[in-house]
Amino acid sequence: MSRSIYPSTVTLVPKSMATERPPSSVVATRRTTAANNMSALEARVSLIFALASQTTSVSQRLLADLATETAKYVFPKRFESRNLEEALMSVPDLETVRFKVLTRNDQYEIRELEPYFVAETTMPGKYGFDLNGASQSFNVLAEYLFGKNTLNETMEMTTPVLTRKTQSKGVAMDMTTPVITKKLEDEDKWKMSFVMPSKYGSKLPLPKNSAVTIQEVPGRTVAVVAFSGFVSDEDVIRRESALRNSLKNDSQYKVKSGASVEVAQYNPPFTLPFTRRNEISLEVERKQE
Repeated sequence: MSRSIYPSTVTLVPKSMATERPPSSVVATRRTTAANNMSALEARVSLIFALASQTTSVSQRLLADLATETAKYVFPKRFESRNLEEALMSVPDLETVRFKVLTRNDQYEIRELEPYFVAETTMPGKYGFDLNGASQSFNVLAEYLFGKNTLNETMEMTTPVLTRKTQSKGVAMDMTTPVITKKLEDEDKWKMSFVMPSKYGSKLPLPKNSAVTIQEVPGRTVAVVAFSGFVSDEDVIRRESALRNSLKNDSQYKVKSGASVEVAQYNPPFTLPFTRRNEISLEVERKQE
């Protein structure tokens, strides 16, 4: 026995116990506890880094998507120009109806349009460029485009916005651009349409809103005149009259019976007037030789 002496206490400790190490099970338990503590700390640190990395990745993707969408407007595409006014016009780099230019002169060009699908809705208001009615209809169609459909799928935006006025009851829906507004003379109403992205073809998701319908539009030939600035009803009347008069002297094409004017607007509202691209068009057919 060895003796350990303190001022008020005498404790006898066996020598063998004084030099003996803790049982291996105790050491193992301590090591396991320490390992568990370190693993928990490391897990928290790893989680923080993973979340930070994921956040950075998401942010980078969002920034990349934003940059891509912005570039469509910052670096727009230009149509072939016939004059200085057209040279200043530009349109967002978005999908539009495919067409082939058949002929071109100083007044207009003749285009052959490919078939496409549209989503349309009847809009309130008596005028083709009524801001309130156009905004309501645009929002209804935009909801369908951005997920209010049977697939809950967001589809790409297209261009331009097109306003169409029919001249008589029963004229077929012959539309040429992504967003189309059509007037029904007998009801004093208009219809607005979005042209659907071509990749869907006929397999488009159905609208959840019954006010929106899907239509297939056949290909056709149209005469087109481009102009800049903001569009008014009076401006459309004047330009339609000028186009009809110009086509009277065309040796190959004439205005198709019952054709109605269509106005395409390619740019968002914040675009400067002199860089905006608008078009009016009339459906035409070849003259019989």
